[in-house]
Amino acid sequence: MPGQETEPKRDVPVFVQTAIEVMPEDTWEQVGEDEARMAYEMTLRNELSGGTPVVREFEAEYRKYIGTDFCLTTCNGSAALYSAYFGMGVGPGDELICPSYTWICTIGPALLLGAKPVFCEVDPRTLMMDPADVEKRITDKTAAIVPVHLWGNVCDMDPIMEIGRKHGIPVIEDCSHAHGAEYKGKKVGSIGDVGAFSLQGSKPVSSGEGGALVTDNEECFNRACLVGQANRWGLDLPGDRYEELQPLGLGMKLRSHPLGIGIALVQLRKLDDLNASRAAFIQEVEEGLSDIECLDPLYVYPGAVRAGFYAFPLIYHPEKCGGLSTDEFRQRCEQAGLKCGDGWYPLLHLLPLFANGFDVFTRGRGPLGKGYPGYKAGDLPVTEEVRERLVFPPVLSKPKPGAAEAYIEAFGRAAAG
Repeated sequence: MPGQETEPKRDVPVFVQTAIEVMPEDTWEQVGEDEARMAYEMTLRNELSGGTPVVREFEAEYRKYIGTDFCLTTCNGSAALYSAYFGMGVGPGDELICPSYTWICTIGPALLLGAKPVFCEVDPRTLMMDPADVEKRITDKTAAIVPVHLWGNVCDMDPIMEIGRKHGIPVIEDCSHAHGAEYKGKKVGSIGDVGAFSLQGSKPVSSGEGGALVTDNEECFNRACLVGQANRWGLDLPGDRYEELQPLGLGMKLRSHPLGIGIALVQLRKLDDLNASRAAFIQEVEEGLSDIECLDPLYVYPGAVRAGFYAFPLIYHPEKCGGLSTDEFRQRCEQAGLKCGDGWYPLLHLLPLFANGFDVFTRGRGPLGKGYPGYKAGDLPVTEEVRERLVFPPVLSKPKPGAAEAYIEAFGRAAAG
C-alpha cells in the first residue's frame, strides 16, 4: 500500500563471507576505522580505477614484504593464479601437478588456459603436497608444479624446488592461506618462480575481493601484465619486449579495485601483529593436546614458519578414541561447547568436474574432454583417508584470557566421552 513501510524483498540470498561466526572469546575486529577512512579518502580523491597511487604503494610495500622484485595486484586470487600460469607459459595440452586437497580456484584458472590438472597425494602429517608423489607424476607434458601452503602450513619447498630444477619445470606457489609464512628464512611466494595470493574478504590481508602476484621473473611479470592489465595507467614494465602491445595488452582486465587495495594496504601493516596473536593461540592449544592421544596438530617441516592461519586443522585418530568416528567426535566437541567443522573443502579429484570430465570449450575440445581419463575413489588413498579425519575448531585471532584452556578442556571432555 502507498506509504506503508515494508521490508525489502530479497529473491537471492546474500553471501557475506566476512561475517564468519566465531566464538565469543575472540575480540578481533577485521575491519575498523582505519580501513573505512582509507576508502573514504580514496573515494574523495577519485582513486577508483587503474594503477592509482595507493595501488602502486601497496604493490611496492608487498613486494618488499615478500622479498621479490615485482608485485601485481589483480581482482581476486584466481586472477592472480591465472596471470601466474599465463606468465609462465602454461597453455593448451599442458599438465599441472597440484594436490587434490585444495580449493578449486588453485587449478580452475589452468582449465581456462587449456591445461589439465594432475592431482598428487599429500603428506598425511602436514596436508601439504608430497614431493615423492609429485616426481612420480611428471611427464613430458608437465608445465608446472603447484604447491599449496594450505591453512597457513608450509610445503617442504627444498625437495619440490629440486624436482622442478631437475626436470626444468617451474614451481608456482599458491600462498592464498599463508600470508607472511616462511620457509628457511624466505617468505612463501618468493621461493618458487612465482607466487599468488588471495586478498579475499576472509583472508588476514583483505581487499574484499583481490589478489596479488609476486615474482623475480621479469618475463613472467611482463606476461602477467599483458594478459590482464589492459589500459592500466601507472604500470612500470621492465624492458621493452612487449612495448608495442601496451597499454592495451591482450585486451583483458583482471585489474584490482583500488578501494579494496587501499583496505588491504591498511591490513598489510597489521599483518605481523595478527600472525603473532594467532600463532600464540594455536601454539598454546596444540601444546595442550599432548595429553589427548586421539588428536594431533599438523607437523611443521624444519625451517618452516606457519602464518595466515586461514583455518586450524587437527588430525583425529579414531582408533585412540574407542573407534568413535570423526563425525561423532565432532558432535562430542559441540556438546562440550566447542563447535568444530570438517574443513569444508571437498577433494577435487572426486568432484564430478574432475572425476568425470567436462567439455570445457564444447565440441570435444579442452583439457577435460575427449581422452581425459578421470578419477575415482581410491585413486589418492592417502589424501582420501586423512581428509576423513580432520577436525577444525575456530581460529581465534585476539582471544580473551582462558580461551586456549577452554578449547583444551572441551577436547578433553570429548575424548573422554
